[in-house]
Amino acid sequence: MSLDPSPSGVPPVLSSPLPEGRPVNRRGWWIQLLLLGAYITLVGIVGRMRSLRPGHMPLLSHTTMGLLMVCITELCLFFLVLGLAVKASGASRDDLWLHWRRGFRPIAMGIGYSVALRMAIYFLLFAASLILVLTRAVTPEALQEFFAENRPNLEALIDISAMRQNTLYFWVSLTVVSFVVAGLREELWRSAFLAGLRTLWPRHFDTPMGRVTAVAFTAMLFGLAHLSMGWMAVLIAGGLGLGLGAIMMFHRSIWPAVIAHGMFDATSLAVLPWLAETLQKYQPTLGH
Repeated sequence: MSLDPSPSGVPPVLSSPLPEGRPVNRRGWWIQLLLLGAYITLVGIVGRMRSLRPGHMPLLSHTTMGLLMVCITELCLFFLVLGLAVKASGASRDDLWLHWRRGFRPIAMGIGYSVALRMAIYFLLFAASLILVLTRAVTPEALQEFFAENRPNLEALIDISAMRQNTLYFWVSLTVVSFVVAGLREELWRSAFLAGLRTLWPRHFDTPMGRVTAVAFTAMLFGLAHLSMGWMAVLIAGGLGLGLGAIMMFHRSIWPAVIAHGMFDATSLAVLPWLAETLQKYQPTLGH
């Protein structure tokens, strides 16, 4: 199946996801959906349990070698689950939207989308904060204190002090962690999960409203998988998942979403050392 837009200029998202007449192995697709659903659920549960342990270590270790070993373990586990799922369903590259198209265009689009997603999230947070302040639901000081106390607990994920002190650890975080463990792994999961929804319930999830529902449901699961970093992280990850799912669904390709996801995470991790120092300076003030 070609992933290119039709000659009429209709976006590829409007075309049928599966070739007409192709037999659907419903049992196999159910297995794929259940495996991927169980995987993302366990990621959220295990991460949350680790974060509640007193004196817990960051999920991604505090040494460069440990970081690489965790990345390899995470990727091996995911690709084992994905391999079993795809084996059961017989999903093709077309089903998973794996084809790279148009040279370097997915890279350029991904970078642009990462900027747009960040601006959209900041705008929504700013708009919600402004409404709360203007309606006098909260004071500016209380709102500032709320954001300081409920910021995403990124320390549960990665060692910020190691990023500050170890250059190799810093760059492995920005490359392997951001683009492979996060970008590639999580967008492959999203693509395969969406494929299961589309294939098992085409009447519900292959209509304009159905696509929105599928993307929203997938984004909710994606957000909950970040519960180890707190509810603010769940909300932000859920919003990011909505955008990434929409990008993937529109282009019928995972690659713009993979690049956008990787760029979003890399730029977020890049400012962590500076952000941590800034929050530490203002924390005593906010406590009074």
